[in-house]
Amino acid sequence: MSSEQQAAGVGDLLSFDLTEQPWLPVLRTDGSTTDLSLRQVFAQAGEIRRLVGDLPTQDFALIRLLLAIIHDAVDGPEDNEQWAELWEDEAPFASVGGYLDTHRERFDLLHPAAPFFQTAGLRTSKDEVFSLNRIVADVPNGEAFFTMRFPGAERITFAEAARWTVHAHGYDTSGIKSGTVGDPRAKAGKAYPQGVGWAGSIGGVLAEGHTLRETLLLNLIAADAGVVRTTGTDRPAWRREPCGPGAASDLAGRPHGIRDLYTWQSRRLCLHFDAQGVYGVVLSYGDPLSVQDRQTQEPMTGWRRSPAQEKKLGRPLVYMPREHDPARAAWRGLAALIADRDQDISAAGEPANALRPGIVHWLAHLTTERFLPKDTLVRLHTYGAVYGTQQSVTEEITEDGVAVALVLLHETDRRLGQCAIDAVADADRAVKALGSLAGDLARAAGSEGDTSRNAALDLGYAVLDHAYRTWLSSLASGDDPQERRAEWQRIARAEIRTTGRQLIAQAGQKAWAGRLVSGPKGEVWLCSDQAALWFAAGLKRALPLAAPAADPALASEADAPEPPKVHA
Repeated sequence: MSSEQQAAGVGDLLSFDLTEQPWLPVLRTDGSTTDLSLRQVFAQAGEIRRLVGDLPTQDFALIRLLLAIIHDAVDGPEDNEQWAELWEDEAPFASVGGYLDTHRERFDLLHPAAPFFQTAGLRTSKDEVFSLNRIVADVPNGEAFFTMRFPGAERITFAEAARWTVHAHGYDTSGIKSGTVGDPRAKAGKAYPQGVGWAGSIGGVLAEGHTLRETLLLNLIAADAGVVRTTGTDRPAWRREPCGPGAASDLAGRPHGIRDLYTWQSRRLCLHFDAQGVYGVVLSYGDPLSVQDRQTQEPMTGWRRSPAQEKKLGRPLVYMPREHDPARAAWRGLAALIADRDQDISAAGEPANALRPGIVHWLAHLTTERFLPKDTLVRLHTYGAVYGTQQSVTEEITEDGVAVALVLLHETDRRLGQCAIDAVADADRAVKALGSLAGDLARAAGSEGDTSRNAALDLGYAVLDHAYRTWLSSLASGDDPQERRAEWQRIARAEIRTTGRQLIAQAGQKAWAGRLVSGPKGEVWLCSDQAALWFAAGLKRALPLAAPAADPALASEADAPEPPKVHA
């Protein structure tokens, strides 16, 4: 037997104690990787760069688990001062060890009566045991998805099983599942769709520091900060009675706070195992949780106002989680991440159309109240899952992030934050000019322009991706917003101009010769030279701060006429 198997138990009574057994994969600050227990992770958090689970979404789910443990162990933090004491403490998680000792029995993955995040004895009427593909998200429903497990996950270690159990509560798919004995919701042996796991319904946003210690503390929101609502009955899953097959009877008014939410039991599951590991699972629905208007409870996502939900529910105001677009880099949606919740107002006196994530509001609060220096660099790390076929399969996992100085979030001086947001708009206009160039070149050669235009848009954003992230991370307190925006426009102009010249050079003989096309003001001879002139003029309009009129080298571009909207 392996050392892990030997540690699993003695005789017939198997055990896998998550507080003592290694199961959390981490990347250390020295570049090495290893698996650690809960106790080790908290004791060594300052030496760990980050978690490195099987999927990015698994990391997000596990971080929320660790945060629930800290919140409960310190019973807070109650206020800014208690948080500041933890931030300055060399061993901020010292109390977690004793806490884990107290609740150790509930952290046993294989406990006979109260297994961690499971329902003991969960069974179907036919006593079926199903493939682990139902919880191992990189082989959803038996189909390969960036996996080396072909044709499926037949057996996994206890450590892997623990990680996927946590992940299932956060990101499990919807669809029809097996009905379980004792669940009144089951009909004819089936459990009907209840939606995806809670974390799968949001666009996850996490504040990431230089070490896991910093990451955990940056996301440890004080109770009195006005970011999330909490009550005196807020507690994590392991401090509640073990779940039965059906939904909990006390769901009204829950979740009571983030300890409750971060450990929400959205599924009922039971692992099947032997001394060598886990080989099967029974999985069904657990506690439902509607997505509407949870902005005072869920801090790790942005929110958007939903007129469709307002009409459907008959409410004057409904907010829904803002999910991440897998085709859109995080920096392109920077406004949704950092813009203050009072900025996006559709009309005077109207509620905001969008709210930034509560965790960003918390970081802004720490900066404004001077608990963290303005130039503290934090990475806003985004996580999400894209579901298909009525949310019954996982189609894509998304992960990205942008590094920002906390001065960009400052609540009383928003100039640099607005500068960063305006720079994204500058990038959008510059890339649009590149797309127009590609379309014009295609039409000049006798082709349809849409395909070329769309390809050029993707290319333009790819070209600006590293440049914008580098420029954004360099913004610091004391910078002049106008000067920094002009700097960005010069950077963007140089990158897009170079790319445009490459497109012109690759356009070919037909585009150089050109052809007659009709436009709103009559016929126009469209060739690569004419397209280049229109592109130069369009780029100048898109990035006016990058091309001062006094620069004689740009005079010919400034005089170029605006292109007509032509069609072949």
